[in-house]
Amino acid sequence: MGRSHNKKRNVGIIYELLLRNISNSLVESDKNKAAMALKIIEKRFDSSTALYREFRLFNALAKSTISDSAIAAAILTEAKNAARRCDIGKLSKEKSYLIRDINHTLQDGDFYHRRIPEYKIYATIQTLLNEWRKEDRSNLSKMVQYEAKVIEWLLSEKESCLIDEISNPDVNQLVVKIMTEKINDKYKGKLDKKQRGLIKSYVFSISNDNGSSIKRNLKNVRLETIKNLESLKENTDNNIILEKIDLVKNKVERQDSSIISDDNISKFLVIMKLHEEVRESLNE
Repeated sequence: MGRSHNKKRNVGIIYELLLRNISNSLVESDKNKAAMALKIIEKRFDSSTALYREFRLFNALAKSTISDSAIAAAILTEAKNAARRCDIGKLSKEKSYLIRDINHTLQDGDFYHRRIPEYKIYATIQTLLNEWRKEDRSNLSKMVQYEAKVIEWLLSEKESCLIDEISNPDVNQLVVKIMTEKINDKYKGKLDKKQRGLIKSYVFSISNDNGSSIKRNLKNVRLETIKNLESLKENTDNNIILEKIDLVKNKVERQDSSIISDDNISKFLVIMKLHEEVRESLNE
């Protein structure tokens, strides 16, 4: 199936390729290029589109893990009914518009050549959706074969992600995961939930508000840390802490919350760790 499958019209593969384009652009510190791909996702995968509805259906089959074969079969039945309710003409046009945007806007010669680890199952799922829509014209033997493969996939354990699931359908944990790994190389430590939230805010700030949200977030982190350091100074009689606390506070105060870069985010991750340690000391 791999050689003959049209990946350009596979909603799951195209979405993953867009995310990889974004991730590569962020790793290369090219936020403008990443923003262009994000805008394509926001425009073409809008919740009012047939493309979005197919993507949600595709994603349910590609990402879910089911423990019972009867439930998996029932899910497949519901997915089949949903697939057949699709406006095929509208979906086809929207896929063509999506391909045009990718080719004309991104101008990325490697776009369609990036490796998708789940390529085979993604091809199977899209082919199955297409076969379901053919109804009486479908190839029954192939359809049964594909359904069996998708049920087997639904029953299999999926690799767990290091980042919490993102509920926003226009984003995906892949981008956050890659950026977390990149920043973690500098930070050299395990990130907690709040730190992962900061990275998530950093990654997706380029697509909606020119970074104003992440700047507010960084400013709040700085101010809350300073406040806790002042409280610690008032409530401790530890001479070692008293000797160092003003120096630490001055460093935090000088940290610029208006600079949005990997290096500055890494520094604020350290400040967040400091904030948490100070908070714990105050609560002891």
